[in-house]
Amino acid sequence: MKVKFLLDENLPPRLKTALLRLNPQIDVLRVGEPSAPPNETLDPEILIYLEASQRLLVTDNRSSMPGHLTDH
Repeated sequence: MKVKFLLDENLPPRLKTALLRLNPQIDVLRVGEPSAPPNETLDPEILIYLEASQRLLVTDNRSSMPGHLTDH
């Protein structure tokens, strides 16, 4: 199974560019892109999307996401 990633909207857009430059085969989306949840999607909805799409979240959100993850 190929690992797929979702980058949080708060991470710099250039992170995706850099990842794809290093390995164009990486399956990575960023919140706000057409196939990803829209910008300002609430954390609980992001977690539902991640579960349904089988993606891993890359985020630096240490304030609210841990609590939402526990609740999920």
